[in-house]
Amino acid sequence: MVAYIEELFGEHFLLFVVRILVALVLSGLIGFEKELKNHSAGFRTHILVGIGSCLMMLLSTYGFEAFIEKYDNVRFDPARIPSYVISGIGFLGAGTIIVYGGTIRGLTTAASIWAVAGLGLVVGAGMYATAVFTTLVILLSLVFLNNFEKLFKKGHRSQIIEIIALPNLPVNHIVSIFEKYTLIIKKVEIVKVENNLRSIYIKIERNDNIDRITLFEELSNIESVKNVNERT
Repeated sequence: MVAYIEELFGEHFLLFVVRILVALVLSGLIGFEKELKNHSAGFRTHILVGIGSCLMMLLSTYGFEAFIEKYDNVRFDPARIPSYVISGIGFLGAGTIIVYGGTIRGLTTAASIWAVAGLGLVVGAGMYATAVFTTLVILLSLVFLNNFEKLFKKGHRSQIIEIIALPNLPVNHIVSIFEKYTLIIKKVEIVKVENNLRSIYIKIERNDNIDRITLFEELSNIESVKNVNERT
């Protein structure tokens, strides 16, 4: 049976199947962790990146054997295609990075996509033990270091208040309201948006003791203010 399959699909077909399945499982584990946190690049995205990278590595390693055997002047460079995969995966990672005023999100997801691409290449090269070990390290880093980071920052949490208003809104009026509630302002950023509006991002030190409803209502009552949002 095995001999028949190899004769029908090629001598390396079963090897390809095993490596692609291994890439699917390992990249899927990392993607599943992201899926649980509702990130933009989750289970399917990581699987596609891992399998695609593995496929490119298999192509680079085995795809040109016939040309090498047939022509003496053909040179074999297995690192050429993988190098383009590593550099080209950046566009997908950039698509997961979102900027909200002074806050940047998605960097960890972009890094995990880049790491999954590396995993796919490693599996495609047949380095199973290295791939499994790296997957465990990545999962431990994403799960446990995230909890450790939250514990470390527990007493220094910040939040961002986004205020969409007309250009004639005096920023010092808004600042005075935050000072009234004894909130510590860390950063103020003003971004011009369409329809003659601007977004004011105010980063403050989180205070769970304040009445957010009253604060937001007071901000919303300002004549030039159109909308008030909270971003964690």
